[in-house]
This record gives sequence, structure tokens and C-alpha cells, in this order.
Amino acid sequence: QVQLVESGGGLVQAGGSLRLSCAASGRTLSWFNMGWFRQAPGKEREFVAAISRSGGTTYYADSVKGRFTISREQRKNTAYLQMNSLKPEDTAVYYCAVDKSLGVVGRIVNQYDYWGQGTQVTVSS
Repeated sequence: QVQLVESGGGLVQAGGSLRLSCAASGRTLSWFNMGWFRQAPGKEREFVAAISRSGGTTYYADSVKGRFTISREQRKNTAYLQMNSLKPEDTAVYYCAVDKSLGVVGRIVNQYDYWGQGTQVTVSS
């Protein structure tokens, strides 16, 4: 079992920045690919970013490419999502997730097995 706890969400003005953290316990994160997803009210959960076990491969949704950066710090068993140049359309609950399959890093919700409780990000215009 892996327990994930997100933090760092909040209210920010458009153009501002936030850094989300995802702290893991139960298993070492270095074994797993990780992803960040988000869900806005009335919408389906969508892919934001993903990072491979080694940290050498990253993927981003087109909507956040160039603004968001995913990273991981193995010794702290923590992953991060640095969000810059935030827009009102980035408003959502953000979730981190772990894929236990040991396969290639992916962008599909159903590929991930463990999820955090989510952290709210609100961007005002």
C-alpha cells in the first residue's frame, strides 16, 4: 500500500505560481511512475503531468506545457508540481497518483492505482 498526501494548494491571482507537493508513505516512490491529475467541477479528471521512476522521462498535457514542471525527490519520497503563469482555467482539485505496474509512464487515469485526497487550486482573474 502507498499513502499519498498532497499539499500546497490555495488561492492565487492569474499569472501567479504555486508548488504542489505529494508526500508518500508505505512504499518508496522510486519504484513507481507518478502522475498529477486535476478535476474541475462538472468535468472529468484529466491528466496534467507524469514522471518516470528514474525521473528521466516527463510528459505534460498540452494545456500546461511550458508552465508546469513535474519533479521528484527520491530521498524525501516526495513529488512536486511547480505551476507558473497560472490561469483561471487551471482552477481544479489536483491529485497525485502512483502507478504500481512497473510499466512505462502513462497519461491515463485508469493506469494509476493509488491516489491522494487532492488539494484545491483556485486561480482568480
